[in-house]
Amino acid sequence: MANVLYITAHPLTAAQSISMATGETFLKEYQTHHPEDTVQHVDLFKAEVPYIDSDVFSGWGKLGEGIAFNELTEAEQAKVGRLSELHEQFMQADKYVFVTPLWNLGFPPVVKAYLDAVAVPGKTFRYSEEGPVGLLTDKKAVHIQARGGNYSEGPAADLEMGDRYIRQMMTFFGVPSYDALFVEGHNAQPEQAEEIKLRASQEARELAVSF
Repeated sequence: MANVLYITAHPLTAAQSISMATGETFLKEYQTHHPEDTVQHVDLFKAEVPYIDSDVFSGWGKLGEGIAFNELTEAEQAKVGRLSELHEQFMQADKYVFVTPLWNLGFPPVVKAYLDAVAVPGKTFRYSEEGPVGLLTDKKAVHIQARGGNYSEGPAADLEMGDRYIRQMMTFFGVPSYDALFVEGHNAQPEQAEEIKLRASQEARELAVSF
């Protein structure tokens, strides 16, 4: 039995968002073929994801000096404690499903905040003389992303930074298996939008079976 984190980053529903709709198709098919697995939905637009700010740095600093957690300020306890919950949940999962749109060549800002929250030395990676070493070497990840233009090839291929960043972070964490499913071109080629969506749904079902 595997523990799956279904991580979504979109303020809209599946009825309004192509990325969310494709993610939902993937998840339903996955649950059909892997009914024994546990799925936890992390909705980044609803979950509390603290930014790493002065409270976090001061809280971490105090803990590093041996000060007890309950002696931190209320703000430090709330933020440091929540960050700990997020990275512990991330570490305990076996598979990660990221569902995001392409926003301004990247992704919604909360995705970066979340990846910052789970990037913890000694937990998801460690430092060595040869450089950083990922510690999550028994995990799998998939990224589902809708993007209205065409970024897989052509003049905009080098501009896409959302999937590129998530992919690099998974590599940084040592995750050995990474797949991506892109729904793209539906805005650039509106006459083909329905065909593009249907093709993506079929690809999502196929990927869900093998993931």
